[in-house]
Amino acid sequence: MGKTYAMLAEAHRRVERGTDCVVAFVEHHGRPRTEALLHGLEQVPRREIAYRGGVFTEMDVDAVLARRPAVALVDELPHTNIPGSRHPKRWQDVEELLTAGIDVISTANIQHLESLGDIVESITGVRQKETVPDEVVRRADQIELVDMSPEALRRRMAHGNIYRPDKVDAALSRYFRPGNLTALRELALLWVADRVDAYLNRYRSEQEVSAIRGSRERIVVGLTGGPEGQTLIRRSVRLAEKGAGGQVLAVYVSRSDGLASASPKELAVQRSLVESLGGTFHHVKGEDIPSALLEFARGVDATQIVLGASRRRSWQYVLGPGVSATVAHESGPDLDVHIVTHDAAGRGRGLPRRQRTRLGGPRLAAGWLVGVAGPLLLTLGLASTGGGAGPAYETQLFMAVTVAAALLGGMWPALTSAAVGSLLLNRYFTSPVHTWTFTDPGNAFTVLVFFAVAAAVASVVGLAARRTRQAARLRAESETLSLLAGSVLRGDTSLEALLERVRETFAMESVALLERAGDAGPWTCASGAGTARPVARPEDADVDMPVGDRLTLALTGRVLPAEDRRVLGAFAAQAAVVLERRRLVGEAAEARRLAEGNRIRTALLAAVSHDLRTPLAGIKAAVTSLRAGDVEWSREDRAELLAGIEEGTDRLDHLVGNLLDMSRLQTGTVRPVLRETGLDEVVPTALGGVPEGGVVSDIPETLPMVTVDRGLLERAVANIVGNAVRHAPSGTPVLVSAGAVGDRVELRVADRGPGLPDEAKDAVFDPFRRYGGAPPGAGAGLGLAVARGFVEAMGGTVTAEDTPGGGLTVVIALPRTPDRRPVRPERPAAPAA
Repeated sequence: MGKTYAMLAEAHRRVERGTDCVVAFVEHHGRPRTEALLHGLEQVPRREIAYRGGVFTEMDVDAVLARRPAVALVDELPHTNIPGSRHPKRWQDVEELLTAGIDVISTANIQHLESLGDIVESITGVRQKETVPDEVVRRADQIELVDMSPEALRRRMAHGNIYRPDKVDAALSRYFRPGNLTALRELALLWVADRVDAYLNRYRSEQEVSAIRGSRERIVVGLTGGPEGQTLIRRSVRLAEKGAGGQVLAVYVSRSDGLASASPKELAVQRSLVESLGGTFHHVKGEDIPSALLEFARGVDATQIVLGASRRRSWQYVLGPGVSATVAHESGPDLDVHIVTHDAAGRGRGLPRRQRTRLGGPRLAAGWLVGVAGPLLLTLGLASTGGGAGPAYETQLFMAVTVAAALLGGMWPALTSAAVGSLLLNRYFTSPVHTWTFTDPGNAFTVLVFFAVAAAVASVVGLAARRTRQAARLRAESETLSLLAGSVLRGDTSLEALLERVRETFAMESVALLERAGDAGPWTCASGAGTARPVARPEDADVDMPVGDRLTLALTGRVLPAEDRRVLGAFAAQAAVVLERRRLVGEAAEARRLAEGNRIRTALLAAVSHDLRTPLAGIKAAVTSLRAGDVEWSREDRAELLAGIEEGTDRLDHLVGNLLDMSRLQTGTVRPVLRETGLDEVVPTALGGVPEGGVVSDIPETLPMVTVDRGLLERAVANIVGNAVRHAPSGTPVLVSAGAVGDRVELRVADRGPGLPDEAKDAVFDPFRRYGGAPPGAGAGLGLAVARGFVEAMGGTVTAEDTPGGGLTVVIALPRTPDRRPVRPERPAAPAA
């Protein structure tokens, strides 16, 4: 869209400034305005190369090197040179000029960048064969985007400023549709924007500066997992929308020890919210949260940081200034910090209460039994043996009982054991015995030290036991989540299978994924699993896990403990992802179907405009000639005109038949009637319309039977053979042969024509696809597509391969009818003698 024009205009500006600038290679394609700009510029003569009977011109690298200008203009950088040139690609010619010290101004389209080939093909349906490596373009000192709106470009084309008038309609209806141009324009803008970012980062690195700001707003949102997160995200998105191309990056910083006040459920909701609004979510670890947050923001070239007002109460500020104040103080001049107020500000941090680890009834009972009865039994035992070993000995024994109570029942049975043991030590083993008083301060100190040490040991042992049990539980949770995430990422888990896994994991009766269209709309069940009927509303469930405002996971069967809701929240988030992915897959399939239908309709219009009108024109001309009253036609002339009418009618009948068959295949209305048939019965009938001497048939009568629809197979064989005859050289017949291979029978149609490249052997069966060597009157390119559709409807396959010695062989593989062995009748039993 004006690249060559812009390049020539730049050359004129440089020449006016005194720069030695020459045209090494510029192709104006017959466009008057572009050709006019070539006047006044020195042009290096091109090199002529003879190739396949023609003469072509390419850039003369030697001539440009000999002329040695300061700047050379080289158009169409991705161009592939004619064989016999100095280099295979023009960009390699340019690199040689650059090595010689000659600056180069060149042009390239966005669709010719190598890394974007797949994306461009998915947009336009056309695979670009001429590409240039991205690195070659990125090495340019300066990149200028020549941009134009799709509507303006289409107007230029309609006015004939780009293509000849006979090509304008086809170009506008195919490649240059508004949707294609808009998508390609977006690709170009994003690619150049990334180039600007790369230049900015390189400049900052080379100059060792950090105070330079990008043109796009990058807003980092600091999340704590608290209730204010959704308010911060929405506020950040509004800030980003005030400028073009703004980005929102939500980040949650957790400490490496895993101790945090974040709610997994709330974080999952906030992740879904920021991603639904076009932002990204990031989870980073750091011991110092303000430093980690600032480091992340500077690493992504952020321009603003959005934080919530502290939830601390006023007395808690004695512990420190808080994250928000620290980030605002240390951000420096290159980062703006926004402190957003919210409803939870100043109401306390709301740290989650530490959940007591459940040990089970029998274990708790054993702990209390040891903690209470153990000291009593120990006292009776020591009293029965007479005691007298000394306070140190009795203290160690009571300490052992306390540790045992801690291991079995945890903290409280151990503290109870320490208290009871202290009292018993005082009464029965410290003088004066059988009293609650102390006469010796040392004995009092011994009992106090025992209680303190027992309490400390109980605390440590109980904490270690809880940590062990928590670690085991967390390991089980991590294994469950790892298996879940792996299966979902691999795409091998359906939504129903995922919900069934939720039901089995938590031993529930039913699981349902409920959704609603609006914030107050009725709930509908997207999918469910279980032995019981899934609930229709979250209020009817024993457990519900919201995922955003419009999606929730509802379970029935029992009430889950609080510690299980973390894993359930992960399952719910994954269920939402699987549901969204399933819908996206459906939408993508529908989009492909619509795109294919649009391509078929476009090709059908082309077929109607050309392939139908051509025989009609011939028929009308012959009929008009026959009806002319002022011409006396001879018998031979009349016979020739009537033969032309008959031939045109046959072509129309064949084309319309293929169009109707293609329509049946597209709508799925082909219903084959399968019967056992021999190929020696079908093939001769299919070859009835082939000119005499055009085909040599070799179909053995001993071939196994095939299970096919005879009518569909005749049409398929006739289309394939007719296509082969059209492409076969004159006087060289097409060979039709057949043979049994394993559980199938193969029919091979071999010609000696020009053949096809490997990449076209499968695409040739696409509707309306014709390749370069198609002879005049070859039709709309539907014959092979209809043939493959019919054969596949009967359970067979159609493939293309090279004919040994040159040409193309089309192989029809059909299912072989299983052999039936005759059943021998049982002989009647011989009569008894």
